[in-house]
Amino acid sequence: MLDRLNQAMDHLEERLDQPLDVAALARVACTSEHHFRRLFSALAGMPLSEYVRRRRLTLAGADVLADRESLLDVAVRWGYGSNEAFARAFRAVHGVGPAQARRTGAVLRSQPRMSFRLVVEGSTTMDYRIVAKDVFHLAGRKARVPLVHEGMNPDIVAFVKSVDPATVRRIEALSDQEPRGVVNVSDDLAGSRAEGTELDYWHAVVTGAPVPDDLDSLPVAAGDWAVFRSSGAFPQALQHLWRDVFTQWFPSNPYEIRPGPEISQVRIAEGGGTADAELWIPVRRV
Repeated sequence: MLDRLNQAMDHLEERLDQPLDVAALARVACTSEHHFRRLFSALAGMPLSEYVRRRRLTLAGADVLADRESLLDVAVRWGYGSNEAFARAFRAVHGVGPAQARRTGAVLRSQPRMSFRLVVEGSTTMDYRIVAKDVFHLAGRKARVPLVHEGMNPDIVAFVKSVDPATVRRIEALSDQEPRGVVNVSDDLAGSRAEGTELDYWHAVVTGAPVPDDLDSLPVAAGDWAVFRSSGAFPQALQHLWRDVFTQWFPSNPYEIRPGPEISQVRIAEGGGTADAELWIPVRRV
């Protein structure tokens, strides 16, 4: 998998002066566009679009300093339709406008070309199981919240506290299949997994029963799910498990993520410092 990802990065590098074609990159990597975007973000620590923007402006910086052609010609080559748009983007990355950089020979920032490799840091294994599920519904309450990579998410905490106990009991009563009980669900991430990215957060259950009209409901397609478990400090252990699934498990196994919600079930120990968690990721074999 890592070899194919690096072939896709070579393909991208050769075409940085052309419009970004994620579908073509996914074909080179022998995976779906959806999975390629998610896996790249997890491995690189930034969305694909942000990496491409930084690489283009790195190369544009070299063109600006070379002073062999007009700034407009440089702007057009790297995908900007005007000097103004190019100047804004250039300044956001390099901290100085292109005209000033050319006049003064300013110090510029560089986004190195990225490649991926497997680093073995220990002998830890990841336990998982694959569960096939028929069509089901999520039933409960949802809210649009920003993504937080580390620590508690205050928007989620406030949302969960806002759901009154009577409604929680009604939601719990609808649970009739794995994972049982109230679950935490992330869905409909807006474009990437960067910090602050908005997503739909669900405080809900998995059910095959009819969902009352006054509750939020989401139909979920039939398919396979990879299920992982973790125990440890809360919420760090669960956040690290999600990171390890994308940076270690997916590159090492013949599966890719498919569209669908990501479900976690957390059992917090008395005192709230630790928890047992189970993470359900929608997958398909490749």
